[in-house]
Amino acid sequence: MQAGIVGLPNVGKSTLFNAVTRTRKAEAANYPFCTIEPNVGIVQVPDSRLEPLAKIAKTGKIIPAAIEFVDIAGLVAGASKGEGLGNKFLANIRQVDAIIEVVRCFEDEDIIHNMGSVDPVRDIEIITTELVLADLQSVDNQIERQSRKAKGQDKEGKEAAANVVLLEKVREHLNEGKPANVMDLPDEDRARIKQFFLLTTKPVIFACNVLEDDVADPSANPFVKAVEDYVKAHHDAASCVICSKLEEELSEMDQAEADDFLKELGVEDSGAGQLIRATYDLLGLASYFTAGEKEARAWTFHKGMKAPECAGVIHTDFQDGFIKAEVVAYADLLSAGSKAAARDAGKLRIEGKEYVFKDGDVVEFRFNKTS
Repeated sequence: MQAGIVGLPNVGKSTLFNAVTRTRKAEAANYPFCTIEPNVGIVQVPDSRLEPLAKIAKTGKIIPAAIEFVDIAGLVAGASKGEGLGNKFLANIRQVDAIIEVVRCFEDEDIIHNMGSVDPVRDIEIITTELVLADLQSVDNQIERQSRKAKGQDKEGKEAAANVVLLEKVREHLNEGKPANVMDLPDEDRARIKQFFLLTTKPVIFACNVLEDDVADPSANPFVKAVEDYVKAHHDAASCVICSKLEEELSEMDQAEADDFLKELGVEDSGAGQLIRATYDLLGLASYFTAGEKEARAWTFHKGMKAPECAGVIHTDFQDGFIKAEVVAYADLLSAGSKAAARDAGKLRIEGKEYVFKDGDVVEFRFNKTS
């Protein structure tokens, strides 16, 4: 699954992308639209549970979970009408599963702000407005198409009629300048709205880009507080704090150097690590683990998936021939010190096809080979 990094020009999107993907794919320059074509990179999900698991399994190989980040061209006011790289920007957002909106929360005369001043709440409102306007155009077009289908009396016609009713509610909501993902909808409509592929139904997290001096105590930055309060009230969304420039420096160090540098700054974890984990959760993803002599590995699954589906994440043969899963919670395994001790303590369970996996499950699958 993909998370798209968006924002106005010159807010630090490309610098952040390069840092979290540990690449130089994205050009980061002090002028608008230095990114035109989207850059795609693989991002490893930091997980402190893997190293202890590797020690228990007596292996030196660790494989973390991973997701894709997409660096998308900067948006400007009027994007919904084609201003700047508007059409390209909006088309690229449609392709991702979640949005990371980077907002500038620092003053620096040497870095141009295309709006002429630093005001992160205004910047958020600009992007929200453009996404809402684009969705209004889409909703109007879909109402027209669905209304024609709704004239029929068959099953398709009745389905189209229900779509029209919901789309009209969505249009009324969007006309108030509000994103669709904060609509109060029953479960049936919440499932139905997904088929309309609206930009403002995508989950979003806001990343406050600050200076290095603010990393140890971001609460002292008034821009950060303003963003936190605004997105909670108007987007029902979370925010986090990152310093793109610092993350870029950290990405060029080995892990020991990076940890020492962060300690000198008075912080335990980089903002990028927190952002990646928050994005992983935003995408509705979680991790289960396998741990043996060959490797300790995190496998990604969608929250709510049952045991056979999770087995299929490793290989389709595991899902097709699924018999059972031996499961122990990470905390229980860590406390016991070994799988055998966890079994003796009654913490290791045998789960069948209806078991819903939980984040942190440590698993060994049993399956019939299909070929």
